[in-house]
This record gives sequence, C-alpha cells and structure tokens, in this order.
Amino acid sequence: MKKQLLFLVLILVSFTYATSLEDYVDKKQCDQIIDKQLYSICYSYKYKGALSGWVTLSGKNVNTKNDIKKRPRFYNEKTIPMKYRTKYKDYTGFGKDWNRGHFIVADADFDYDSKALNKAYTMANIIPQAADVNQKTWIKVERYGRTLAQKLGYINSISIAKYENSNQKIKNDIVIPTTLYRIYYNNDAKVEKCFKYENRLDADYKSDKLKDHIIDCKTIKI
Repeated sequence: MKKQLLFLVLILVSFTYATSLEDYVDKKQCDQIIDKQLYSICYSYKYKGALSGWVTLSGKNVNTKNDIKKRPRFYNEKTIPMKYRTKYKDYTGFGKDWNRGHFIVADADFDYDSKALNKAYTMANIIPQAADVNQKTWIKVERYGRTLAQKLGYINSISIAKYENSNQKIKNDIVIPTTLYRIYYNNDAKVEKCFKYENRLDADYKSDKLKDHIIDCKTIKI
C-alpha cells in the first residue's frame, strides 16, 4: 500500500510540473501550420506573419565549434498562398526601423548544418522587428535558450507574437507585431521560463537586461 501511495504521489508531482504546447498555443487560430521538419510555424493570413511557432533545441547541436559562418539567402515560403505570402523585398526601405527579424528560430540555433540553417531563412520565420529589439535585446533571450539546451540536454521553445495594432504595417500589408513572447520549458528538468518583449522603436537597449523581461507564465493568454 505504501509503495502504491508513493507511486501516486510521484505521478501527481510530475503532472504538477508538466508543461505542454497546448498551454500556450491554440492551433485552431492558425490559418496554416507550416512544417519545416525541425520546427513549426503557426501562420496568420490576416497579419501575413507568424502567430506562434515551436521548436526543440538539442544541446549537442547548439554553440558547437564548427558553426557555419556563411549565411544563406532569405527565401519566400512557397507553401503559403501567394496573396498571403511575405517576400524579401517587402522589407526594402524599412531596415533602419524594422528589420527582417528571425522569430521562431535564429540562424545561430541551426548553424550546425547547412540544410538546417537554410530552414531558418524562410520568410515565414521572419517578422518586422524593431531594429534595436532585433539586434540588441531579443538576441539575449535567443542566446539564453541555447545555453539552456546545452545545460539541460534540450529545451522546448515557443515563440508568440501579439498583433494589437492592425494599422501598423510595412509593405504588402504585413502587420507589425506589438508584443513578443518566448517560453522555454523542459519537463524532465522541471524548468519553465517565460519572457516578454515590447516590439518598439524606442526600446531602451542600453540598460536592457534579460531579467527585465521575465514574467509569470500564467499571464500569457492564448
């Protein structure tokens, strides 16, 4: 009887710490789920960009000594119907303010293999990111994810974009997301961490620290 009770307690404890994709992503909201084999993108036809995306980063692949230095070209995601597709040229002329920002996966997440790296350069993985957010603040949370993957063996990563101003756009009616979230979890290690970034041109990158973006995961609404 004692062994049975202990077993039940262990099951309850494991459930307490279990995090799943469904906690943060409602796939019914996706107009199209783009399967890039190594990661997935929940794509919105209305916003012409990702609502969310998910990937598992392997600790043995990230931050290796044999990282590929040469980066591939961005390419249009042909699986998306033409009228909803974002194109490389849509960002031309906006670079000073709005970058082509890698969202679900960064190039550094996949630079262990040329075929894997190429998958990070689909335009479906790109959103308009404020230049300072893309180049100076968001990269910190990306780097942290790779560190967790190395430390824990792997890390599950979920990226979420909120579009609260449909009138804020670049070319081709691509809506600029207002808020970005990154969730990391590893149920084996009982780790769950959530971060929030405002996608603003006036981001205070000079005093920015990763800890400034930590939030209670329960505050993220599906």
